[in-house]
Amino acid sequence: MSLTIQTQIAYPEQLNNYWQTAQDKLATEFEFRGLNWAQLLNSLLPEQQADLKKVCTISAFVADNIAIDGHYFFEQVRSENIYKQLDTQQLENNLLALIDHYSGMNQADTELPSEDQLFKALRIFRRRTQIHIIWRDLLRLAKTMDTTRMLSDMADVCITQGLNHVHAMLAEKHGQPMGKRSKNEQRLLVLGMGKLGAHELNLSSDIDLIFAYPESGMTTGNAAGRRELSNQEFFIKVGQKLIQALDNTTIDGFVFRTDMRLRPYGESGPLVMNFASIEEYYQDQGRDWERYAMVKARIVNGEESELGQELLSILRPFIYRQYVDYTAFESLRSMKAMINTEVRRRGLQTNVKLGSGGIREIEFVVQAFQLIRGGQEKELQTRELLIVLSILEGEGYLPLLACQELRQAYLFLRDAEHVIQALNDEQTQLLPSDEYQHSHQAQIRMAFAMGFATWQEFLAELDTQRERVSHHFAQIVAPVDEDQDSTDEHVDSLVEKEAWQDLWHGNFDDDNENTTINAEGHGKEEQAFLQQFPCTQSDKVIEYIEKFRNSRAVKSMQAIGRERLDTLMPLLLKKVWKGNDPVDTLERILPIITAIVRRTVYLVLLSENPPALKHLVKLCSISPWVADYIAQAPILLDELLNPQQFYSPVSKQDLTTELHLRLLRIDENDLEQQMDQLRHFANAHKLRAAANEVQGTLTLMQVSDYLTNLAEVLLDKVSQLAWQQVVAKHGYPRDAEGEEVLEPEFIVVGYGKMGGLELSYGSDLDLVFLYDTAKGKSTSGARELDNGVFYTRMGQRMIHILSTQTRAGELYDIDMRLRPSGASGMIATSLAGFEKYQQENAWTWEHQALVRARKVSGSHTVQAKFEQIRKQILTITREKPILSEEVQAMRQKMRDNLGSKNSTDVRFQLKQDAGGIVDIEFMVQYGVLAWSHQYPELMQVTDNMRLLDAFVHCGLMSSQDCQTLQETYLAYRVETHKRALQKQDLLMTQDELGQLGFDIRINNVMSLWSSWLATNADR
Repeated sequence: MSLTIQTQIAYPEQLNNYWQTAQDKLATEFEFRGLNWAQLLNSLLPEQQADLKKVCTISAFVADNIAIDGHYFFEQVRSENIYKQLDTQQLENNLLALIDHYSGMNQADTELPSEDQLFKALRIFRRRTQIHIIWRDLLRLAKTMDTTRMLSDMADVCITQGLNHVHAMLAEKHGQPMGKRSKNEQRLLVLGMGKLGAHELNLSSDIDLIFAYPESGMTTGNAAGRRELSNQEFFIKVGQKLIQALDNTTIDGFVFRTDMRLRPYGESGPLVMNFASIEEYYQDQGRDWERYAMVKARIVNGEESELGQELLSILRPFIYRQYVDYTAFESLRSMKAMINTEVRRRGLQTNVKLGSGGIREIEFVVQAFQLIRGGQEKELQTRELLIVLSILEGEGYLPLLACQELRQAYLFLRDAEHVIQALNDEQTQLLPSDEYQHSHQAQIRMAFAMGFATWQEFLAELDTQRERVSHHFAQIVAPVDEDQDSTDEHVDSLVEKEAWQDLWHGNFDDDNENTTINAEGHGKEEQAFLQQFPCTQSDKVIEYIEKFRNSRAVKSMQAIGRERLDTLMPLLLKKVWKGNDPVDTLERILPIITAIVRRTVYLVLLSENPPALKHLVKLCSISPWVADYIAQAPILLDELLNPQQFYSPVSKQDLTTELHLRLLRIDENDLEQQMDQLRHFANAHKLRAAANEVQGTLTLMQVSDYLTNLAEVLLDKVSQLAWQQVVAKHGYPRDAEGEEVLEPEFIVVGYGKMGGLELSYGSDLDLVFLYDTAKGKSTSGARELDNGVFYTRMGQRMIHILSTQTRAGELYDIDMRLRPSGASGMIATSLAGFEKYQQENAWTWEHQALVRARKVSGSHTVQAKFEQIRKQILTITREKPILSEEVQAMRQKMRDNLGSKNSTDVRFQLKQDAGGIVDIEFMVQYGVLAWSHQYPELMQVTDNMRLLDAFVHCGLMSSQDCQTLQETYLAYRVETHKRALQKQDLLMTQDELGQLGFDIRINNVMSLWSSWLATNADR
């Protein structure tokens, strides 16, 4: 019996009606299957009946499933087999017996079961075993870790036997895979990650797997002459079939939700890799979070074999450093901070795993020591958490009390997790809320299962356990609190504190009935204190504060929320008035506070984190765009918690890793959550880019690179999601030989600012989707599609994911008008169709657009073919006078339509008017089209700055002219960014042009425009 579980208590009277309803439902279900519920129930001993009543009351999964196997279930209870722990061998025998039964053969037969027969046996085995495990767990016949062990053993058996059968099925078709070097038959090894690896699965765990095989080579083929496959192809097919065997939902349910996102390169990586490739990846590219994930990794099928030990020897140096590695603390802090953000964002405070003081914090404490000292202390290279905790206690790494309390809390929380999941067989760690579950009385059922008479008693114990965990986590892993604010006084005077409170409450407003200034002069000291901030006396400021204080959003707050707002506002006003431009800053920041008054966790976040509040005030004082951006997406306040990290460099690899980690915590099938998370991620990094730009820590070019890298990482992920969704519905496209194509033959081409590496904060994405697939072939699924239609559907899914408005907004505005035939063309175009269009039907302006076109996501093979087509088009020998005329005509059309149209308007449109940004872009495009046939280096880059350099290198432009255009182009773009962040349009007055020296720059561009197009046209 678990040490954390109270003594057994009597069946709660509040659940009698629930049990009666459950019995009525059970009687109906049994009758539907030709069975008599009452008769079967009466065949049990009284104690067994009481056990059945308790288990079916607590677990809807058991109550919903026992009728399916009614005779079998009651026989298990009567014989008391269901009360016994089963080991791996017994579980394996049970599964093999079911496979034999459903395939209609015995173990001596050589014919393999069909895929459907295997699927059915696995699912019935899972259902029977799951009931067995829940029965023992809820009756407290199994210790906490006995339950997790049996669940993990069940998973091991399903994986191992499923793999054996799918390998044999595919070997019949393609022969056995053989090692190129060793000439030995190859087998797939399955790494179980996380809780599976540590034998710690919970009742509704998914399983995280990584597939590996020893060495490259080919299969032997078969007698029927079916073509041989490379070992890579063979094992990808094996892996896919194994995932289907475990993950697919049939009439009999599913076995385990299977997650492959922890594999090298994540979803973009191959499903299976050989040992050499795995070693290369973890040596060169393995990330800190992957070390954390690998701590529990275990080879499910054959760890003790020679090959199993070889694979572990490859992974071990990556996981455990040979030195004492204190950097692990910082990595774990970063991961915990990311999880805390998600907890706030998704309201997961009652989550016993992720919330404060939850299971994850205990895991972090233990694994921090493993990662720090595991390279030197071999005994710490152990997967099971409680064993490692005992080692930490025995070696004195952690105090005795800390180990005892963490152990007790871990067992309590794991028991609670199992009960939560047993209630309705849901993959959740959230405490039940009877606000939404009156009919199920979920809280009473959970308290009963945990051995408490009331829900309040259970919550009290839960809070105690979580507080202990939070305390030890803060002592061991969490960073020391930063100084409250080095620029503020440590102790405010009473008068100062009351002054800011009085300003918030309107106590200096003569019309306020609550004024504290009376005949005796009470309140005058506070009023005198505020005299040093004259703005506090202005009618505008008093109006801002009064309007917000009396707003409907504030008036309708609950008492606890109002208390939190009253705590924050004096702190906020103090910060605002000690900063720059306090009146403008207050006007910008109040909409943010309005947006969070109903999300009081953010009021607390700002009140209890002075650096975050200071950071917010500073950003709002600098940029109204930033203030508006945060007001529209207040969850961005999470990003302000770590100002140092906020301004640290972010590489494309960093972005890829962070997005991968964010999506790992979301169900692969939950598209809504995935779309929201993509938007949160994009918003967070656009905010970081803007903050870095206004603070001057990143140059314009660095900001553009940041935003372009962000878009590319998001497009990679969106492509993967769209591919997976369309494959799930229609199967894989087939190649010319009828074999499944396992990776998309598809690219996303970026044009305009995306292609030219010049994205800004509000830029839309000019995209074209291209594919190169076997003609006349269709997909492999039951709902097959022509390959071309498949990729069109994939493109449509991408646009849906990118541009649909969700609660978190839109990811990007997508412009597809540059695709062949524009708005009337297909969403995705074949490479052959694209080539023909460009050669025969494209206008000159479409060839101009091709100058800045590049692959931004997708297949390297398709990319190479696209670049060859682009080269063919750009190197066409053109008549320069005709080209010059066409380019100038298109430019004039744009000026007329998009420039400052009013002839009486003396303002200058920075982008579209003559001498502006687009003139420089058109000059570059003209030069590339005019001279690429002679100078191939003009096609190697797509951004304007390097193309101008290339003109100099080719002798087409003087260094002086190049410098003039580059400096002007950068100055213009800096101003466009600045005006965007200040929420100003691009129309500039003559005074503004003169102050910035743009009047001279405009004349220079116009002069070079005339000479460049005319001179080159004459050559």
